[in-house]
Amino acid sequence: MMENADRIADGHYARKQLHCPSRVVAWSHGSRFELARALVAPFSGGRLLDYGCGDGTFVAMVHASFAETRGADVDPEQIEACRRRLGDLRGVEFGLTGDTIVARGGWTVITCMEVLEHCLERERRRILDALVSLCAPGGRVVISVPIETGPSLLVKQCVRAVAGLRGLGDYAHRERYSLAEMIRAVAGLPVPRVVYTGAGATGPFSYYGHKGFDWRDVEHEIAERFRIERRLFTPVRITGRFANSQAWFVCSPQS
Repeated sequence: MMENADRIADGHYARKQLHCPSRVVAWSHGSRFELARALVAPFSGGRLLDYGCGDGTFVAMVHASFAETRGADVDPEQIEACRRRLGDLRGVEFGLTGDTIVARGGWTVITCMEVLEHCLERERRRILDALVSLCAPGGRVVISVPIETGPSLLVKQCVRAVAGLRGLGDYAHRERYSLAEMIRAVAGLPVPRVVYTGAGATGPFSYYGHKGFDWRDVEHEIAERFRIERRLFTPVRITGRFANSQAWFVCSPQS
């Protein structure tokens, strides 16, 4: 049987991000997971739900600290891959976002990382409402989204372009900006978003890429439903929203 480190490295997102040959990409995403682990650590011994778990990397990293750990995702094939690779870990289970193991609620801490930027606005708000109901009294919800505006976008697009030229991951197929779109995005002005179609458990669904996403819109929607107790940024936390890749929100449901 593979050790946990090997299992993590075998995930497609882990290969693309944490183990990317680009040191910048690996450092940025490594700091993201490092912060996530620190933010959930105070709830050790409780129940953790990773909503939008992807390849299960975070579940595999932290499951040993929790009595029960669940990974949920909208993609049935992804969930089956997680079950095959990680399903025998102690206290771990994977399921679709609407499954009973997720919907029964009472989760001590919920993580929703790099998910909401891909959701159409109506679905994004539905998920935020669901996270409120899934969280246990006294629990916390940890949300992260990418920063795709301001000077950070210029840096990210340059890193993505270099990674694409090197043939790393799927960066060669990254979304492109016209000069006018880039100027608007760096200035913090709206840029039209592109809608894609995927296959879910109940049929086709629509989703966004990263282009045109503004993390400040999500912050407003979070504040309508939660008390935002902490707002953080990675990978360079001391610089705030500038020169960073992700924005983080540690939240508790409003009374």
